[in-house]
Amino acid sequence: MSLLRRWERQSCRLTVACLIAAGVVAIPASEAWAQTSDALILGVKLQAGGRWDRVRMCVGSPPGAEGGPAFDISFFVEKGIAEERTFIVDVPVMRPILFGAAFDMLQLEPAVGFNFRGRLSDDIDWVGGPRLGVTLHYGPDYRSGLSGEERLPSFFALGPRFGGYLGLDFLRPDEVFNFQLGLHPYLSPLIAVDDPEHHSGTVAGGMLEGVFRFTADP
Repeated sequence: MSLLRRWERQSCRLTVACLIAAGVVAIPASEAWAQTSDALILGVKLQAGGRWDRVRMCVGSPPGAEGGPAFDISFFVEKGIAEERTFIVDVPVMRPILFGAAFDMLQLEPAVGFNFRGRLSDDIDWVGGPRLGVTLHYGPDYRSGLSGEERLPSFFALGPRFGGYLGLDFLRPDEVFNFQLGLHPYLSPLIAVDDPEHHSGTVAGGMLEGVFRFTADP
């Protein structure tokens, strides 16, 4: 079995597990939501934006376009480590599954980060913090078409992903979940692995994130 297919199968398993976990959290009756120093949060992020990218093929842009639109859905776990501070582990699932199944590509960008928060009003907090992740790529470069003779050879590339997050948290004390809306800019220098053409470059982009957060604590 190819490495790409193994990635695809593992991503499918992760998606099912996260959906079950989110459903278990959402089933109980509504309880007051609160951000405590040891709170455990499970959540879903809907992301949409764009990027400048002279390394990877963009399935939403014509061959030769240096970048294009970017979309993803991710699941995350957020753990309180101190009052008004949390640690986050974020795993995207839409692009790894979709790109693997439809385009024989891999684009996976898991990340960790910290969030700090402060009160703006009785029902709105500001939230922000750094993000650090890794970008994993398998597929052709930005000059490639999707299929046929226009499809160029695939290659592996990887690199760190540096970013940040700043958003508004709309508190819902009497509901199962609360909602955040924020911006996530990032930079990711990529270097190809075992690639005759030695692809390299820096990806720069930004995402608008809609974040649904469910408390997992009783």
